[in-house]
Amino acid sequence: MSSETPSTPPSDGPRTRQALVAEALAADAAFAAAEARRTRAYAALGQFGVDANGERAPARASDMALREIASEVAAAQRLSDRTVQAHIGWAMRIVDDFPATLEAWSAGALTRAHVRGIAEIGAELPEDRRAEFDAIAVELGPRLSPGRLRSRLAAVAEKLQPTTLTERHQRGRETRCVRVVPGVDGMSDLIATLPTVLAVGIYDRLTQQSRVLIDARGGGVTAAAVGDGTGADAATTPLGASVAATDERTTAQLRADILADLLLAAAPVADPTASGDGPGALGAIRARVQVVVPALSVLRPGEENLDPAELVGHGPIDVDTARRIAEATALPWDRVITHPVTGAVLMTDTYQRTAAIDRHLRARDRRCRWPGCVVPAVRCEVDHTVDWALGGTTDVANLAHLCQRHHSQKQFTRWRVRQRTGGVLEWTSPSGRVYADEPLPYSPAVRFLPDDPSPPEDEVAPF
Repeated sequence: MSSETPSTPPSDGPRTRQALVAEALAADAAFAAAEARRTRAYAALGQFGVDANGERAPARASDMALREIASEVAAAQRLSDRTVQAHIGWAMRIVDDFPATLEAWSAGALTRAHVRGIAEIGAELPEDRRAEFDAIAVELGPRLSPGRLRSRLAAVAEKLQPTTLTERHQRGRETRCVRVVPGVDGMSDLIATLPTVLAVGIYDRLTQQSRVLIDARGGGVTAAAVGDGTGADAATTPLGASVAATDERTTAQLRADILADLLLAAAPVADPTASGDGPGALGAIRARVQVVVPALSVLRPGEENLDPAELVGHGPIDVDTARRIAEATALPWDRVITHPVTGAVLMTDTYQRTAAIDRHLRARDRRCRWPGCVVPAVRCEVDHTVDWALGGTTDVANLAHLCQRHHSQKQFTRWRVRQRTGGVLEWTSPSGRVYADEPLPYSPAVRFLPDDPSPPEDEVAPF
């Protein structure tokens, strides 16, 4: 009998493929252990804040203690304190409710995606059922991908639930919300958390309306085709007259455009302020955004990348959108005169009368002045740096914009602030760290560049 020597995979140089795979897996395991250690550290921070106020502290005091701790870490890492507080809350949940999962994560048996799925599904269970769920999750997790683990755990959680789906849905309705997730290229995601029936219904209606517009490009669709289906008293005027024949928008694009149109222009049906047949106050409310539009970018759109228009708190927007906003709004625009080199605000004026101090502060601050916060000034409160009740003056050298969250933190936590020359706010954290928040400078209208350096004396001239 002849024996064959098992073939070995070809070597890609001094390091084999197996060695590279092993190194990647070892790095993943070390990364998982580091993430688990970070989770324990964040949970300890949160517990420190809770313990500092005692078990019977009011909910507001406990929340302020967590905000104070989160702000301390966020300022040091140049992050949003809201993000850090969310990390602390998540870490405390993992440590308290899913200790076996945390141990498996620390050992490299689970990834962050596994842990997040376990925590999100297990959080819906009563506290006395989470230990059993935690043990099952750790047994299943190492053998499944995060997506498949979620499917299995959803079935497990359903069996462990002591309440019916109807009861849980009533509780789940309390989490409905709308939020904006910034994207790139002047785009963002508008996310609505709704009961599933409503969400699917909204999507279906948008789809039907989109298809009507697409069909109407041929001019054959009538209003009767989209009525109640009975044909009674239905109008028969073609809709194609209102739809441009050159419209090439896709169904997905039309869904987005129709949704924006409905939300920005239509009045809600459920309006308790409506009386009789007249519209209520909700329908009269119009959207409000804060936009900074450099004059030269409007005049020279081809050079907008040098100094783009800005949607304050969210980032750059294209000059065409900025121009259309400027043309559509009936509100006065503030003209901001800035230093040609530093970009600091020198003065403001307007073509219609407004409060001079408010104009100056909006132009100078543009956003909440807490370190790292990006809430636009139009959604902030004007705060006295030194309280008016303590002798603080009402002028631009003692005023700054703070969002409601950070206005409360300034008042009810141990953070301290003083305003220096030029509107610079110097924040001191409870541990004594100092952070300076400077007003965002405007791009200078004139840019000064250094002269070209003279060539060395021994360099031969090229001519």
